[in-house]
Amino acid sequence: MKTIILAGGLGSQIGEESVRIPKPLVELGGRPIIARIMDIYSHFGHRDFIVAAGYKSLLIKQFFANYSLIANDITVSVDSGKMTLRPVSREEWNVSIVDTGPTNSTSGRIHRLKDWLDGETFMVTYGDGLGNVDIDALLTFHRSHGKLATVTAVRPHAQVGCIDIKGDRVHTFSETVQNNETWINGGFFVFEPDALNYLMDDAEPLEKGPLPQMARDGNLMAYRHFGFWHPMDTLRDRNKLDRLAAEELPPWLEFDDTEPSPPIANDENWKSHFVSG
Repeated sequence: MKTIILAGGLGSQIGEESVRIPKPLVELGGRPIIARIMDIYSHFGHRDFIVAAGYKSLLIKQFFANYSLIANDITVSVDSGKMTLRPVSREEWNVSIVDTGPTNSTSGRIHRLKDWLDGETFMVTYGDGLGNVDIDALLTFHRSHGKLATVTAVRPHAQVGCIDIKGDRVHTFSETVQNNETWINGGFFVFEPDALNYLMDDAEPLEKGPLPQMARDGNLMAYRHFGFWHPMDTLRDRNKLDRLAAEELPPWLEFDDTEPSPPIANDENWKSHFVSG
């Protein structure tokens, strides 16, 4: 199953760093947030990713093109220039980076990937949020209800994406938080292929038209996530997540099972290597 990571926007509130590079490449504990998002899915065996790129997409392509050099150790023969890779990580990711346009909306970016999805169920998440979402449980829930879409509902950190849930069905989807008991859109979506019929307008954000319409049509269900979740909307968010990334096991990788997470790249190998565009 393919997982789309929305990575096309400009994270202007993060500060100068996200103007110089795309927001998903902003580093937390020495590794870009996009790699840390992939760690979550990879823990559950989902390693086939499509990055819906836009702003400074070339830097995202360069990052993944050089990933094996960044994430692993190398031995270089100075005389011949021959280089031998010494792997220290086993992500086993397959990553497609698709330029979905510099100004298109989130729904437009997803729709432009239709031909990459092979008519199968697919997952989508934002390139700026982390959570210890149980992907297996999310998929089990999605398959149980037979609707076109599932959104992961979380408790709000920000005043956006309010979800009114009746039973497990999303009754309304709006942009205003009503009270402290509100659930909001935390990303980590699952979509059936026919959900693409709601995503026809390049200028319409996923949250403005498609999700509210799916909710009105009874095609949007909510998977409640009670664990850790945190967006990276501001510099303050980035600094908090950066501190958490320094922990031996960051909270977004604390799952309730006993199976160990796959090894990830040694943080010492992750250095800032981007140049301003």
